[in-house]
Amino acid sequence: MLRGAAIGAAAPLLSTPAAAAAETATRPSRKTGSVSFRWLGTSGWRIDAAGRTVLFDPYITRFGTGLFDGGGFKPGTRLRSDPDLVRKHVGRPEIVLVSHSHWDHIADVPHIAKSTGARVVGTETTFHLLVAFGVDPAQISVVKGGEVLDFNGITVQVVSSLHSRNERRSYFAPGTLNAPPATPPRTISDLPEGDTLAFQVTAGDGPAAFLMGASDFSEQAVQGLSPDLAMIAVPSTTATFRYVPRLLHALDRPGVVVPVHWDNFERPLSEPPRRDPDVDLDGFVAQVRQESPASRIVVPDYRTTYGTDMRAARAR
Repeated sequence: MLRGAAIGAAAPLLSTPAAAAAETATRPSRKTGSVSFRWLGTSGWRIDAAGRTVLFDPYITRFGTGLFDGGGFKPGTRLRSDPDLVRKHVGRPEIVLVSHSHWDHIADVPHIAKSTGARVVGTETTFHLLVAFGVDPAQISVVKGGEVLDFNGITVQVVSSLHSRNERRSYFAPGTLNAPPATPPRTISDLPEGDTLAFQVTAGDGPAAFLMGASDFSEQAVQGLSPDLAMIAVPSTTATFRYVPRLLHALDRPGVVVPVHWDNFERPLSEPPRRDPDVDLDGFVAQVRQESPASRIVVPDYRTTYGTDMRAARAR
């Protein structure tokens, strides 16, 4: 959050040539299966398996808050959701996983929940915010971390996690809710972080995909997950001690590492990704390559559908 003002250069579709050269040494995925992945920008993902759809942090509408245009951050920015745009990208999801309740993770979730009937899995704060937005409480599963949920062949492991740290070793917009707010949230400042989760999703015989919504983690909580794919949030500071080495070691050096949350999340998904100028994506890739040379690194693109091993299946 609050990462910079200028708009960076467009990002590559896939891993850098040096990373691709190491591809033959990549640890193979344990599973294959007919599962596809689409990056929704920021930390968001759409996972499709046998006609079933899982969403993670689906922030589709994207709107300006002053973070990237040099005008200064505007906490009074009104929340909004574009139903037609959201429908175009999310289909008919069955499950929506929410890492935390900041606007760039949850802003479109109320509309998605109410229009599709999807089950939402998130923290108590997420529950109270969604109820205030008019979502049926019976649609929402409150979790804390440690739960393993079986959705008839789609397994969701809930992982207790942490929000990204800023230069002051604190984090943006903390706070939790233990009851719905008196009125529906209207601005981005009405959405506290509300604790942070990560998730590991395995759909049928597809790969185990570890999904992060923020660039910090609990080392103890991720030990033993050993995902095939790791969608890792790129930090904008060095406040977290040895973030990349510790995380990759705890995750048992996944076969495929996918950097996320490095893009300018106020630009539409119809454009190619643009880098957040405060995020060192190249430095992150170099660290992953150094710490886990057998991992294949895939820098994702909004327009591409990826297969089970995160190789491009087709462009949209």
